Amino acid sequence: MCVAPAGPWGMMPSVDRTAITSELVSRLVGAQFPRWAGLPVQRVEPGGWDNITFRLGPDMSVRLPSGPGYAEQVEKEHRWLPGFAGQLPLPIPVPVAMGAPGCGYPWPWSVYRWLPGEPAATARPADRAAFAADLAGFLAALYRIDTAGGPPPGEHSCFRGAPLTVWDAQVRRALKDLDGEIDTVRAAQVWAEALAAPWHGPPVWVHGDVADGNLLVNRARLSAVIDFGCSAVGDPACDTVIAWTFLSGEGRRVFQSRLPVDCATWARGRGWALWKAMIVLVDALRDDPADALATKHVIAEVLAGDGLA
Repeated sequence: MCVAPAGPWGMMPSVDRTAITSELVSRLVGAQFPRWAGLPVQRVEPGGWDNITFRLGPDMSVRLPSGPGYAEQVEKEHRWLPGFAGQLPLPIPVPVAMGAPGCGYPWPWSVYRWLPGEPAATARPADRAAFAADLAGFLAALYRIDTAGGPPPGEHSCFRGAPLTVWDAQVRRALKDLDGEIDTVRAAQVWAEALAAPWHGPPVWVHGDVADGNLLVNRARLSAVIDFGCSAVGDPACDTVIAWTFLSGEGRRVFQSRLPVDCATWARGRGWALWKAMIVLVDALRDDPADALATKHVIAEVLAGDGLA
């Protein structure tokens, strides 16, 4: 879920997610792309939060933004991803067509080439060190892509790539809300260290949402990276969060050693991980005990540091 400084984007007006169905996608495709009319449409599970994804026939996918805060990402992906594809060591989504609002659906939407694989969240690759090395190599290549004309961080990227100060007010509220649930003294210290860590490098293309749901695994290896909706040109610290949310042990150490960023970037990355985990925990404590337990584990990993700067 994307969160903006004013509050959760999930609080913004949006369509009813349950109304984004296979039948709606079939109508949209049939009306706007008759050559694909009649192809089977099947919802992909899990389908994500920012966008809802469907498989279209054997070779394509359809993604529909779930709210207005995500609609601007459609044009961004169509503009930039075709140029990225030839410069990266792993496949990424290739736009095939851009759909227009219609059939009661209010925003642009996308058709992509289908990428085989299962999200790392469920595939759970056995060799995490190899997975981490492949991911670090992918991000290193992304950071070398020319940034000329690329969009700076903003609402379109859920502020990924922006300075951490964007989230300071949210973190301070979360620290109050979580008193007694986590080590808020240590959390405040980690946050202060993240805010104080300087960023001296040039802006780079960031993916913005390097999460286990956006990393596909095929034949036990990282096979593709998807969902560039939060991409922007800015600070790469946000791309390090997976070190605490998914990797551990040798995998985490390999990722740190292979990713071409400095110690200050890792400190800011810990801040990114802490911010997201704390705001998720505040909500989870209300109605999702299992998610709260998992999120507390992430926060413990962030606060421990485990050798990361």
